Amino acid sequence: MNYIFIFILLLPIKGLRKLLHKKRGRNLVIQTAKIGDFVNITPLLAHLQHSDALLSRSVAPLAEHDATLQKIWYIEDHKNSLLAKIGLALQLMNRYDNVYLLHPNNLNLFYAACCNATNKRFLSHYRRKWYQGLFYWTANGVVEHEKNTLTLENYLKLADSRLTKDAYPKHATHPLYPLASVPAALQRQDGIKIGLSISAGNQAKTIPPAIWKKLFDRLSDLPCLFYIFGAPSELPRLHELYKEVGERENIINLIGSVPLEGLPHAISMMDFYIASDSGNVYIADAVGVPVVLIYGPCCVEEQRPLGDVLLIGPDHIAPSSFVFAALYQFHHPAEQLYALDNRKLDDIYAFIAARQPERLCQNKPH
Repeated sequence: MNYIFIFILLLPIKGLRKLLHKKRGRNLVIQTAKIGDFVNITPLLAHLQHSDALLSRSVAPLAEHDATLQKIWYIEDHKNSLLAKIGLALQLMNRYDNVYLLHPNNLNLFYAACCNATNKRFLSHYRRKWYQGLFYWTANGVVEHEKNTLTLENYLKLADSRLTKDAYPKHATHPLYPLASVPAALQRQDGIKIGLSISAGNQAKTIPPAIWKKLFDRLSDLPCLFYIFGAPSELPRLHELYKEVGERENIINLIGSVPLEGLPHAISMMDFYIASDSGNVYIADAVGVPVVLIYGPCCVEEQRPLGDVLLIGPDHIAPSSFVFAALYQFHHPAEQLYALDNRKLDDIYAFIAARQPERLCQNKPH
């Protein structure tokens, strides 16, 4: 509630500066979450064509190669002190005519409410607090988001209520930013290239190695090349996987070898991508790669890949993790949330085989 008091103290300054506000047609988009969430706002960015944004620095390598974005503010640069927070509020106050708030936590609501924009559209969701009402009172329009409505579509509706999820494609970098040097492993053409994320930003969404072993075994008669993507901190997860499945020639370690700005290009070279709910599946979806999403405790009605996707979920377990109510511990063990029985394994096999007929024919023995 501290931001409420700061906002009230700034109201006289906000009122005086509003008299001097000049319309310039500038847009500000506020979304300070992580990679997957950034990819899901890109249809809105495409619709607006040119925007400034308040983002998390974790997405900077992608955002800085996005032609729809101009000035980018990073929340981490302005949250270490009260003076820094007020300083950013004053910088934003008279700069914009249109403000779109997609991630309405207390700090972002404070910044959006401080703006003297003539058109302010805020997302409201199931975790909204009563004391945030003052901030919402400053908005010109509110889109109500529920757990069973698609975040990406509601983001678009902030700009135009007629827009749907099919209005604009997603992108991760725009245009696609090329790798400076493409690793030789990515240029191989002797198998079905399948990208994997063996970990997730939320470690509770990590698929256990024993589950990966089942998948590898089921796909063993296909000419699969498994590419492991990830940050250097994920190397211990790879060692755990090796303990379970052994070091195989068709498991290719790319952990730490692809910079984030080049990741969309690298993933675009895959034939498929398989992971739990992680940023990389949304990048894969944005670059047109078919995705197998093993979604575990997540609510896929609220957020999921929207292209060519196979959704694999747990049996008889209701979703417990949501975009605006993420959990970091679950009642069910990961082995149960991400379990792959024979039916699910067969579905994954069929999904891959149906999309690779020519390559499969080439690899049949004569």
